[in-house]
Amino acid sequence: MPLINVVLTLIVVGVVLWLINTYIPMQGTIKKILNIVVVIVVVLWLLYGFGVINNGGDIHLPVVK
Repeated sequence: MPLINVVLTLIVVGVVLWLINTYIPMQGTIKKILNIVVVIVVVLWLLYGFGVINNGGDIHLPVVK
């Protein structure tokens, strides 16, 4: 996964989340839940993208020699 794609995706997700939080009126607890869900999805996407987690759910830690 090229680094530029990761950075651009993180910027787009951040801007969209900011727009939603700023311009869509909703209760504070719903905003917190939305923010937590988005952060969890982005972290999982990054772990899949960098190969730490594969499609089967197995976790592959890098070997340090």
